[in-house]
Amino acid sequence: MEEQIVNTRKTSYLIKRFLPYFKKYRGVLILDLFCATLTTVCDLVLPMIVRYLTDIGMNDTERLTVRLILTVGAVYLALRIIDLVANYYMANIGHIMGARIETDMRKDLFEHLQDLSWSFYSNTKVGQLMARITSDLFDVTEFAHHCPEEYYIAAVKILVSFSILSSVNVWLTLLVFAIIPIMIFFAMKFNNKMRTAFKKSRNQLGEINAQVEDSLLGVRVVKSFANEEVEEEKFKEGNEGFLSVKKETYRYMAGFQSTTRFFDGVMYITVVVAGSLFMMKGIITPPDLMAYLLYVVMLLASVRRIVEFTEQFQRGMTGIERFIEVMDEDAEIKDRPDAEELTDVKGEIIFEHASFHYADSEEDVLTQINLKIQAGENVALVGPSGAGKTTLCNLIPRFFDVTEGRILLDGRDIRDVTTHSLRSQIGMVQQDVYLFSGTVYDNIEYGKPGASREEIIEAAKLAGAHQFITELENGYDTFVGERGVKLSGGQKQRISIARVFLKNPPVLILDEATSALDNESELIIQQSLEKLAKGRTTLTIAHRLTTIRNAAVILVLTEEGIAEQGAHDQLMQKGGLYSRLYQMYSSAH
Repeated sequence: MEEQIVNTRKTSYLIKRFLPYFKKYRGVLILDLFCATLTTVCDLVLPMIVRYLTDIGMNDTERLTVRLILTVGAVYLALRIIDLVANYYMANIGHIMGARIETDMRKDLFEHLQDLSWSFYSNTKVGQLMARITSDLFDVTEFAHHCPEEYYIAAVKILVSFSILSSVNVWLTLLVFAIIPIMIFFAMKFNNKMRTAFKKSRNQLGEINAQVEDSLLGVRVVKSFANEEVEEEKFKEGNEGFLSVKKETYRYMAGFQSTTRFFDGVMYITVVVAGSLFMMKGIITPPDLMAYLLYVVMLLASVRRIVEFTEQFQRGMTGIERFIEVMDEDAEIKDRPDAEELTDVKGEIIFEHASFHYADSEEDVLTQINLKIQAGENVALVGPSGAGKTTLCNLIPRFFDVTEGRILLDGRDIRDVTTHSLRSQIGMVQQDVYLFSGTVYDNIEYGKPGASREEIIEAAKLAGAHQFITELENGYDTFVGERGVKLSGGQKQRISIARVFLKNPPVLILDEATSALDNESELIIQQSLEKLAKGRTTLTIAHRLTTIRNAAVILVLTEEGIAEQGAHDQLMQKGGLYSRLYQMYSSAH
């Protein structure tokens, strides 16, 4: 496999982008850090208690009474009860805060994905997006909860430990703390490599998701060509690639953890050797050395917690970075600040010197198109593949914006109205019907969410779908399967037409709606489409030229633009491109 090139952003930038998600939960966060302070105080008190009792036991045994010991024990037990309550809050409410932040991020990401244009989805694998919206954000819960908590606790323990240990013996303290920067230096070298490896791992996991989705959705094609072994080999390659990235990740993790363990040992032996030498010379007392060792143990435990959290930190950073990458994708189709709602649409459509080319190409797909479609007029688009028929229709609901010129709907530039109100006035029936995984009822209702059952049944009747729906096992409550696999092509198409009947838009776009159907289904669907088109401005893209003979205007579109236009009889008499196309089609059928 090709080596992945992975660019990572600065941690400070990622944290800056992530911090606003804490705003809603700042009260919870403040209380969480307060509880962290309480648990830290409880940990810091124990070495002082041991030092106090040891000092009395060695130097003033008469003061070491049962009452004193029990009093000290009771105080520490009370602190531990406080610690229990504080730790419960941190583990429970703190984690819930993290889960809520993850939920908020996932909501924002999904909403942003809904706003992104068709071109984004043309260049992005759905499996990668699935990874970013699901697994990439799993680690954010732990990160959002533990990141401020762990670093805050470590900072408090290190600062307080340094102050207390300096009061015991400043030289020994400086000697021990001098090791920490060296430890951090080596840890950071592995840390940066871990970050890159984690991102490569996430990218590769997204690739596996994309490959699995592609294979499973196309399982019927796979089986029809007996290509199971081909798919298994493709999956093996991706899976082995993921293993390779994981190996790299664990190699850096092993180096990171081994280095920190080594420095743990160096700090321990430094305290033991240097402390013993100081004790021999009377610079430090045995109780002080014991307290010193306990604080160093606690200090190293804090450092180890940070070391162990670093892996989780980097996973969280990777998830946040991949989240931000998608959030920074610009939505090409945006509402203007002064965009107005589009209402009371009649359906007149005008193209004025409209040209269009895709963002990744300088070559125009459509050039200087001038066209006027009267309200309620039925217009058909024909011409060779690649002439831009579908592109022209996709410009009307602003799936793309013209690169030059403008499109008017009822005299208003479609860029001056909100995309939601524009698209709510346009119905589309396409060759490739998409049904959602749900019931027949759910899929028809999608045309008008919240419609009554009577409205849905009426729409199905108008689409010629009611009869076959009632013959299904559970009627309108029959599950259609993923992408409607339990239904035939004709049945799916009639449901999609019912969906548009329910929407009842003034403008209708029919994109080769019958080209993939058998003759019987085509006849039924054609009747439904004619009923649907009545009284609406209709643009029909058709390869089966016999289906558009009754269109008021037929436009013959070529790479040079509109070559011919007129009614069927006019164009046939003209003997031009349309006439030749029609004769070729008729002789072939």
